[in-house]
Order: sequence, then C-alpha cells, then structure tokens
Amino acid sequence: MAKKADKTEDKILAVESALGKSEQFLEKNKNLLFYILLGIIVVVGGVFAYNKFVRGPKEREAQSVMFYAEQYFEKDSIQLAINGDGTNPGFLQIVEDYGSTKQGNLARYYLGICYLKTGEYQTAIDYLEDFDSDDHIVAPMAIGAIGDAYMELGQTEKAIEYYQKAFEKDNNDFTAPMFLLKAGWAYESLKQWDKAIEIYTKIQKEHFKSYEARDIEKYIAYAKGMQESK
Repeated sequence: MAKKADKTEDKILAVESALGKSEQFLEKNKNLLFYILLGIIVVVGGVFAYNKFVRGPKEREAQSVMFYAEQYFEKDSIQLAINGDGTNPGFLQIVEDYGSTKQGNLARYYLGICYLKTGEYQTAIDYLEDFDSDDHIVAPMAIGAIGDAYMELGQTEKAIEYYQKAFEKDNNDFTAPMFLLKAGWAYESLKQWDKAIEIYTKIQKEHFKSYEARDIEKYIAYAKGMQESK
C-alpha cells in the first residue's frame, strides 16, 4: 500500500514539476508569445480586410466589365472580345487589370479560345496553360483546346498527349468522348491504327450514351480495314 502511495506522490510531483517548468517558460517568453499572438491576429485580420474591402469589390467589378467581352465572344466578334470596343475592355485588358480574380482567370480561357479561332496557336496555348479550373466541363475543354492548338501546329503527338489529359481530367459523357474521338483521329493521321481502334473501342464501351458513340462502329470498321490492308 505504501508503494502505491509513493507512486501516486511521484506522479503528483512530476505533474507539479511540469507545470512549474511551463510557468517558467511562459514567464520567460511572455513577450515573444505576445508578439506571436499579435502577429497571428494581424495576419488573420489583414486577410479578412483584404477579402472584404479589396478582393470582394474587385471580383464584383471584374464580373461587371466581363459582360461586354463575353457578349462579343458569343457573337463571334473575336477582335472586339479580345481588344474591347474603345469603351468596354476586352479580355486582354481584363486579364491585365483583374488577373488575380476569378473573372480574370476565366478571361484567360476566353483569350485562349479566341486566339485558337484567329490562328494564333502558340498564344492560345500560353493563355490556356495559365488558366486554372476544376470545373467538370470547362477544365477538360481548356486542356483539349491546347490539344487542338498543337494539332494545328502539326505537333500531333503533343496534341494526343493533351487530348488524353482532357478525357482523363473528367470522365463525363460530354467532354471525355469528344477528346477521345479527337485522339483517335490524331492516331489515324499517324497511321497508328491499333491505337485508334483502342480509343474508338473505349468510346463504344464506356461512353455508349454519348453523341460520339452513334457512329463509332464506322470508325472502328475503317481503322480495322486500314490496319488489315497494311
């Protein structure tokens, strides 16, 4: 019984010793701890103030000025969408002025598509690579558009790489079969019929409800016929 009491006393003494050391540490470093706490408060307060008084209004302002550029884009008035109309800014100016906002980021995507349409393929690639999104549709569309640009530049293998990234980004029935089919066509242009067949079969099995799947048997038959005629 005495041994048990001794152990209990030892534990109490150990706890008291630890508490004493903690008090000594706090007393010794109270100024440092105060400044650390103050720094945390300043940082958190600064982030809150920035989001409320700077970022928030800038996001709303960016959304407002995007309206006209998007309208020109939808009307296929590409140069006005890029450069603006003299009164309202185009996507170029929006990226420059609001590049850190969500709308500024989206403007990079628009610019990439605009330059793809005007045949400025490397510029299109540059803007599309700078665009960042996790959206189930827009993100793979942006990646696939880079593939389109490389295809136009005659860099077929690079195009296939991005088509693959696009359909792997989100395996939905809208974007995935679209870029699988483009990858299949690209393989055909390289006369890599076995890979084209593999891609087309993937559409047939995994995306049989998609628009691209409607004529996929014709593509499979054609690729098999070309493979056999080699």
